[in-house]
Amino acid sequence: MDFKATSANPLQLNVDCLIVLTDGKLSHTQTGAHETLFAELRLLVKAVNFDGKHGSVEKIHTPTMPFKQIIFVGTDGANTNQQKLANIKTAANQAIRINAKKVLWIETFESKDLGWQSSGAASSLIQASYRYAKSKKIKPSAPKTILFWTPKKSQIKIIKSGLDFGASVGKGVNCSRALGNLPANICTPTYLAKTAREMGKACSKLSTRIINEDEMKKLRMGALLSVTAGTVEPAKFIVMNYRGTDSTKPPVILIGKAVTFDSGGISIKPSGGMDEMKFDMCGGAAIFGVMEALISTELALNVVGLVPAVENMPSGAATKPGDVVTSMSGQTIEVLNTDAEGRLILCDAITFAERFKPKAVIDVATLTGACVMALGKHASGLMTNDDNLGQVIKDCGARCGDRVWMLPLWEDYDKQLKSNFADMANIGGREAGAITAGCFLARFAKKLRWAHIDIAGTAWVSGKQKGATGRPVPLLMDYLSNCTD
Repeated sequence: MDFKATSANPLQLNVDCLIVLTDGKLSHTQTGAHETLFAELRLLVKAVNFDGKHGSVEKIHTPTMPFKQIIFVGTDGANTNQQKLANIKTAANQAIRINAKKVLWIETFESKDLGWQSSGAASSLIQASYRYAKSKKIKPSAPKTILFWTPKKSQIKIIKSGLDFGASVGKGVNCSRALGNLPANICTPTYLAKTAREMGKACSKLSTRIINEDEMKKLRMGALLSVTAGTVEPAKFIVMNYRGTDSTKPPVILIGKAVTFDSGGISIKPSGGMDEMKFDMCGGAAIFGVMEALISTELALNVVGLVPAVENMPSGAATKPGDVVTSMSGQTIEVLNTDAEGRLILCDAITFAERFKPKAVIDVATLTGACVMALGKHASGLMTNDDNLGQVIKDCGARCGDRVWMLPLWEDYDKQLKSNFADMANIGGREAGAITAGCFLARFAKKLRWAHIDIAGTAWVSGKQKGATGRPVPLLMDYLSNCTD
């Protein structure tokens, strides 16, 4: 999909479809040929009685105009970024469904940030074009060219910059979704390691390193290895190092939980819906998506992606409830529930991150069902040991529409991790499960500026539209693009 910004006369552009996001008034003040088009559009809006209300859609076939059809998407009443992005996504979905080769995109709602507006459009269009195609035949359907129109030539540069960034984010989201949607018999830890190597070979700014189980033993990653003990699939600890600036500058570390299938281990899960446990690697998939977007945008910063990749399966060799394991940090953990495994691979990854002397560490994980109960499918849970970092991440989420909500890491909750037989237990009881999971990770992040994002409710959707969402790639890319804190 090729994105271009233009201020040319819309009536002279050879396109198949015109998409107009408007409050129904089309109140832009234009002159000459531009005004001619807007006058025609006002007549059409009146003729079909289009009210322009937030989320409304009207399709019109136009045999007498240069466009084969026009699609109006209502924006009246969309006051927040979330509402505006919802309208942009509605328009993007319409653009994909009509199977047009060339689309002209016009937005008439007011925005102080044309870069944000055009970025949202490009990202939404790329995401709307995604189709799962690994193990089923799909006929691709997406426009080849999108022209983003502006009446002012002086605005083209900032719009083009927004389009380029948004397209990169969209590609990153789709990369994450593609990995997340793969069945677990294809997307194994070995498959993810191979994918990382291929990405590294294709980009000079990205280097990869794969740590195998023998090296993990030498590193004393006992917590991680306890999770993979019950499966025949070997674990892989994937390190992806993106160098976008001077190598002496400290990197941002992104850690993604990648349990490629989570049966629960000996604490086995109920069979209903267990197929969705292939999505338990969506945190790791998000890190791959961010790396894909970084390669495309070439942001001038250093980012290290750490993806501990394992399977969690029951067998005679599997870790048992009541076992005590020793983490890379030297802290011991009583494993009361083998289905609370994500925190066991993440805690060793957090300790490993210390060697990079990072600017900040953010881990992303489908960690707890408790977070789904607390926040549903709309917001990811955010916990941090640095309030400033937390506020920056929260602001980024509000701006890009990939929202988070802060949960406390109070000592009161941390006490629930007390164990009689180890430094801590891996669960803290039924109450505040998302928070006690965050408290567990916080014990390993005391030397770091650290944040934890629980995406258990936002990483995928169930039902007829079942599939990975690619979140929180937009959030992480917004944070990295504004990473001055």
